[in-house]
Amino acid sequence: MAMTESTMMALGTQAPSFTLKNTEHGITSLSDFDEAKVLVVLFICNHCPYVIHIAPKLAELAKEYASKGVQFVAINSNDAENFPADNFESMIEEKALRDYTFPYLFDETQAVAKAFDAACTPDIFVFDEQQKLAYRGQFDATRPTRISSGNYNSDSQATGADLQAAINALLANKAIDTKQTPSIGCNIKWQAGNEPQY
Repeated sequence: MAMTESTMMALGTQAPSFTLKNTEHGITSLSDFDEAKVLVVLFICNHCPYVIHIAPKLAELAKEYASKGVQFVAINSNDAENFPADNFESMIEEKALRDYTFPYLFDETQAVAKAFDAACTPDIFVFDEQQKLAYRGQFDATRPTRISSGNYNSDSQATGADLQAAINALLANKAIDTKQTPSIGCNIKWQAGNEPQY
């Protein structure tokens, strides 16, 4: 596992378009979120300890903010052939296990991850009502603790404080501090020869 930080896409960037298969065997596109007051796009996967760490609070926040016009969508861009724990069938199981109420999409070609300059899991992007980037950074300041190779625990529970602050500011039409802390986690598992230059 390589510890990787978010590339911190430029604030104000228009949300890159996407059309991907979801875990309900349908198709989800960026245009499906045109009515969202706030759109949260997360690059996650099934097996990353950093994603597992935030998963319970992520599921909770998505439910909490749904009535406020905030929509979430998660994208898995990992190489499923070499990392079968992140394959499409496992995504279906993961969504049910975590009780995610938002779409969970499979970026099989990894083109969408590249369009977002996504680098790690979780990599989090928050877009305003015009789908312009207002926040990209950490879920909160908590991290899972590595005990040994492949073994982690959480000394402190994830709160989603940084993400919540960004969402709340957008909902209140307040400015978001542009000094934002990068997300950090496992690197996206790129297909051989498909590694981005960023």
